[in-house]
Amino acid sequence: MANYSYDEGGNMAAYFIITFLALILIPLTLSISTSHKKTLDGCQCSLCGEQRLRIAKREKGSIFTPRFSAKTIFIIGGWAVFAFLSYKVANAKMDNKVYDPFEILGLSISATEKEIKSHYKKLSKIYHPDKVKASVNQTIEEIQNKFVDLTKAYKSLTDESIRENLRKYGNPDGPQQTSVGIALPKWIVESKNNVWVLGVYGLIFGGALPTLVGRWWFGSRQKTKDGVKTSSAAAFFKSLKEDSTMDDVVGTLGQAYKWEFRSNTKTEDAAELNRLEKNIALTAPKQWETLRIVIDAGKNANQRKATILLYAHLLRLNVEQPNLQKEQTRILLQTPVLLNALLNISISRNWLIPTIYVMRLHAYLAQALLPRASLAKQDRVSQLPGITGEDTLKADDLAGVVDELERNGDSRAEDVKKAIARWGRLELVDAAYKVIGERIVVPSSIVYLTVKLRLVPPSSSSPVISEKALSVEEVKRSIKANDQKDEEFLMGRNDAEPIEGEGAWAHAPYWPENRKPGWWLILADDKNSRVVVPPMKITNVPFSNPTAGDRNYRTYKLQFQAPQAPGMYTWKIYLVSDTFVGEEVSRNMTLKIDDLSALNADEQPSEDEISDPDEDSLAGQMTAMRGGKVKKGAPRDEESDEESSTDDDQESGDDSSSDSD
Repeated sequence: MANYSYDEGGNMAAYFIITFLALILIPLTLSISTSHKKTLDGCQCSLCGEQRLRIAKREKGSIFTPRFSAKTIFIIGGWAVFAFLSYKVANAKMDNKVYDPFEILGLSISATEKEIKSHYKKLSKIYHPDKVKASVNQTIEEIQNKFVDLTKAYKSLTDESIRENLRKYGNPDGPQQTSVGIALPKWIVESKNNVWVLGVYGLIFGGALPTLVGRWWFGSRQKTKDGVKTSSAAAFFKSLKEDSTMDDVVGTLGQAYKWEFRSNTKTEDAAELNRLEKNIALTAPKQWETLRIVIDAGKNANQRKATILLYAHLLRLNVEQPNLQKEQTRILLQTPVLLNALLNISISRNWLIPTIYVMRLHAYLAQALLPRASLAKQDRVSQLPGITGEDTLKADDLAGVVDELERNGDSRAEDVKKAIARWGRLELVDAAYKVIGERIVVPSSIVYLTVKLRLVPPSSSSPVISEKALSVEEVKRSIKANDQKDEEFLMGRNDAEPIEGEGAWAHAPYWPENRKPGWWLILADDKNSRVVVPPMKITNVPFSNPTAGDRNYRTYKLQFQAPQAPGMYTWKIYLVSDTFVGEEVSRNMTLKIDDLSALNADEQPSEDEISDPDEDSLAGQMTAMRGGKVKKGAPRDEESDEESSTDDDQESGDDSSSDSD
């Protein structure tokens, strides 16, 4: 019968916990290591440099007020427990030693039998109970046990039967009782601690676990898949209209702060908010009056506070209170989530106008500019460092602003030039509809809209790089290689062609986070103001590099199903920036859907013979009863039937005659 023993010193339980912690802590530690952090280049203007320093300071904190995420705290605490348990196990005393008679006698393994006997006689004279006097710290039992151990060790090396027990069972006394260790401290199962142990189990499984599951369940029910509360999504659904303007979109966004933003306003914060509200009303009276109606209707202090801080950002008003600065940062970082939810609601209804306005609002927020229904000249140039709407510049484009500032000897010219160098104006190299393996587009086929994009600096004086003249054969090989790469990309799973590099941070000196530029690709019916295909987000568009060869661009694809009716569909593609105001590209794209009769004979789809069941089968009979098509069975051979019946008659006649005989 097995003897179950509990872990008195807690060593086995410590081994289990150490293993469990190592499996969790090692991957988590590697995930936050410095080698995994993105170190990207960005705009080199002074405002962007200062903003990146502020972002780094806010994320890392200071020596006295370090900022640790919950993940980091868990990792530090986990490694502390790991180190403590490892130290405890390393210094633990192990009781389960292998029986070694040579070690007990103090002999080497190579000792002969004569040496063993001689050494045992010497030890017997020293440790025999009759010759040993017990000291203060010794008892008679300890002295006797010492001599018994020496005798067992001696006999296990000299006595044949005892040596056989040691060889077979590892003990001179023969087979021992099986001992099974349980990796639990003994105090857990002691009767005097039953109430406390059961109480802890009850708190964990009866209280803490149901609470966590309940919070997760009811919390998930209160939010949509877009990460916003259901009340906000309901307000978006009711307020957004097909003909909503930019002001309507901003007003719809402001309603969500009633549920999404929670804060306690202090006395000094209230005075600062009143000051900001007055400045907003003076700077943008028309827009603020529209929002004021929404705020008064909601009668919510959090909504008013969030709206004021949002408009203070859009008008680039200075917020003096540190507490309000932190809350403004939190609101701004939460706003893209709300806008994505608003965008999905607009896309679900296929509304083009509000979809475009929601996308444009991202760029206005990134550049801290007041949203407008139509782009104004000062909106484009106000994105440059040091340029405001009060500057009276004659230039219409960004490159012209640099030339004008340099002619006037303005000190801002150098900083503006740095911003324009990494500005990145989107250039649509090519766009086409393609169907894999097909010459034309037929109804209901899977179509790929492929676009080839690159970024070019908004400068009219770009250096011209002379290219080597190619022969006709080299041009043909280049075209063939590009077509082959395009075909491989269409057959692949990725929506973007793989390239090297991670891109760079965009010029966004007022946005409280490092930001990579992105664009939405939309295929729309401009005449009916409808979104044909849900938009796709595009990032990591490469800068133009004339020395890169023929593929000085990156290809993206958008998959959709062709309409069911043949005809000409005059659609339009939009590429809307989420970072730069006014940086949009659009192009008319006509999709021609040909009838199946336009296909060649070898391109016609093969007829499926399995679709029509045989008339003799059960499925064929049921199909025929419903009026469906069935395949006719093979005609029966009447002559063979008659011959077979004649043969049968003859055989039966022969049988009867033989019986009569």
